[in-house]
Amino acid sequence: MGMKAARKTKLKTIGVLGGMGPEATAYFFGLVTRNTRVSRDQDHIPVVVCSLPQVPDRTEAILRGGPSPLPFLLRGVEALRRAGADFAVMPCITAHYFYPALAARSPLPVVNLLDETVSEVRGRHPGIKRIGLIATAGTVRSRVFHDAFEAAGIEVLVPDARAQKRIMSAIYGRRGIKAGATAGTPRNAILDVAAGLVRRGAGGIVAGCTEIPLVLGDEDLPVPLIEPMRVGALACIRRAGGEARRSVSRKTRPRPGGAGRRVRPAA
Repeated sequence: MGMKAARKTKLKTIGVLGGMGPEATAYFFGLVTRNTRVSRDQDHIPVVVCSLPQVPDRTEAILRGGPSPLPFLLRGVEALRRAGADFAVMPCITAHYFYPALAARSPLPVVNLLDETVSEVRGRHPGIKRIGLIATAGTVRSRVFHDAFEAAGIEVLVPDARAQKRIMSAIYGRRGIKAGATAGTPRNAILDVAAGLVRRGAGGIVAGCTEIPLVLGDEDLPVPLIEPMRVGALACIRRAGGEARRSVSRKTRPRPGGAGRRVRPAA
């Protein structure tokens, strides 16, 4: 579909159920904006963002029976509906543990980033048989990625217990990614974990947490970086009736401090 035809088509409104966390939500919105092919402001897709940082921690709910995020997610989707969204998407990967319950009660269709990610790997990287997962402990323990990928015949490799602790510290630590640190120790920890997965035979790395792409990019890896947020952004562009750019943009900010480091190929 060319731009002239696209302008004649009424675009649907994307509803972003965000705040988990806020920076990752802004990153997702940026992906939609930068990857939509336009020639003027009016060609962009309408987007409504509902940022709810007060949603209870997803990992705490999954691992330790903490407060359920579901009531907050349902409230957010209802707010998106009232604001005019035609469908919703959750950039937070860990929140997809609650996707079945949310989708069953949601007043809007909800894009599933897990399903979109598996389709992306099968379509663009059919040779990948083993994939490394960098995600929160809650996502790993929930096995939502395992179930999705193994159903497609792809083995999921996860970090060992020590490496998983480094991931959690990089994300949740006082000087971690959620606290705004995207250089130095958090980035180096994620690079080290990715290197270990590549050495074990991962043919691709899944950024299974919304914070991971904030410190890890294509240029850091000798294998494809599979970024569910980017995949989801492209899926939302298509679903809304827009046209994705041919050259897909992922980079949103510089990575100072350790930017020269990258994961080396397995020997």
